Amino acid sequence: MSRLQSSINTASADFRRNEAHNRRLVAEFKAKQDAARHARPQRDLDRLARQQKMPQRKRIEMLLDPGTPFLELSSLAANMAYGGESPSASSIVGIGMICGREVMIRADDPTVKGGAWYPLTVKKIVRALDIAMENRLPVVHLCDSAGGFLQLQSELFPDRYMGGRIFRNQSLLSKMGVKQLALVFGHCTAGGAYIPGLSDYSVIVRGTGAVFLGGPPLVKAATGEDVTVEELGGAEMHTSVSGTCDYPADSEEHAIEIGRDIVAQWDRLPRWEAQCEAPEEPFYDPAELYGIVPDDIKKAFDMREIIARIVDGSRFHEYKPNYGTTLVCGFANIWGFKVGILANNGVLFNDSSIKGAHFIELCNQNNTPLVFLQNITGYMVGREYERRGITKDGAKMIMAQSCSRVPKFTVMCNGSFGAGNYGMCGRAFDGRFLFSWPNHQIGVMGGDQAANTLAEVKANQMKRNGGAVDQSEIDRLWEETRRAYQEQLSAYHSTSELWDDGIIDPLDTRNALGVAISASLNAPLGPPGYGVFRF
Repeated sequence: MSRLQSSINTASADFRRNEAHNRRLVAEFKAKQDAARHARPQRDLDRLARQQKMPQRKRIEMLLDPGTPFLELSSLAANMAYGGESPSASSIVGIGMICGREVMIRADDPTVKGGAWYPLTVKKIVRALDIAMENRLPVVHLCDSAGGFLQLQSELFPDRYMGGRIFRNQSLLSKMGVKQLALVFGHCTAGGAYIPGLSDYSVIVRGTGAVFLGGPPLVKAATGEDVTVEELGGAEMHTSVSGTCDYPADSEEHAIEIGRDIVAQWDRLPRWEAQCEAPEEPFYDPAELYGIVPDDIKKAFDMREIIARIVDGSRFHEYKPNYGTTLVCGFANIWGFKVGILANNGVLFNDSSIKGAHFIELCNQNNTPLVFLQNITGYMVGREYERRGITKDGAKMIMAQSCSRVPKFTVMCNGSFGAGNYGMCGRAFDGRFLFSWPNHQIGVMGGDQAANTLAEVKANQMKRNGGAVDQSEIDRLWEETRRAYQEQLSAYHSTSELWDDGIIDPLDTRNALGVAISASLNAPLGPPGYGVFRF
């Protein structure tokens, strides 16, 4: 592969302006992330100390192999929900190494309402277990939860992708032979009791760990029976009488020691053999990404400059460089792993859509994982392009992408609008992982376009009703629409709703993709095949 030639002038005014803008965005993101991870009322921290409990991040640190990375997912989930009272959706999720094995770690956060599950907590847990199933990753549950947040029970209990989906996914993981370990540090109440109940292995801490469908107050209310926590669901009872848990532990440190020893016994499933070479750092400085991405979502930039600062050696074999030029396609390595990259350099026309579909087929033929770098306003619209068949050509790309057997990874580098989100492997298309940059925006269309569209519809409605166009009413509708869109388009709204697997600093993109690609190799490739392509 040849090295990409960068044309970026790092001394230019545009570069410096972009760099200052994006550094501000990243600083804001990191401040929000730090608060979500660590800012807790002192009373909650004091309560943990009185109970001789460690903070969850300390538990995870002790559980992981020293010096190994931990890819945290969705750290700002629920950041715009519930008045901010559920930081990180009251849970920690991520991929790390335990005894040399890649595992999914899922931890309740007892500093937030006793670890109670909000609706977005449930969504985050379900997503974590989906990732575990898709990538055949063993799961370690760090349990310390008061159960569902009862005031919002209608939003977390009855439907298909609500609470029951957690336990359905746990059952399927076990059926697939993917191991699960529950470390019970605190109470596992109501539905939370099924986490250790459905895990293949479980460890419970004496004195603080407890598992029961209903705690002492509920038992008293329902049956009139007076019973203590220990009698109802403590470590001694569950490890010597009920058999619900396997190992008692004298302390949290002891439980983690037992847990690591259990994971060390697990067999290693064979990984599929992706093409891999010795890793090489990018030739160009990744910090230059800050100066490349514009300070205005509407400004264009060359995605090759992004690729050059993510891939090994900044080397890239571009496919069909002179055809369908608004979509850059080609092969590269990321942390040694061979990947096929599709990156937007403008709107998707007929030729770029066909090129993308063809390239996706080649990657599937070659067992090469796909990386989508999104900066897309959509597929081209208009009479000329419809006559050329833009709808069916876009459908070809969507068909090829949807039916891919190789792992897919998406990075939202800038805008993601309209059906272009679909062709470029948006959330609905089951990519293994999807990450966003802080500047990212996503929507059916941009805020100005939505405001202009509704303003025009309103004006036409006024004319049809026989009245004069009230420009003040049109202006009010335009401003309200634009303001609402701008809030909903933001990366923070997207990640709050778990439409991605987390916002990341652009400089961390290469590392995040490296961990994600490595994790994906644990699951076998699916069978080849496509549906009907409309020619």
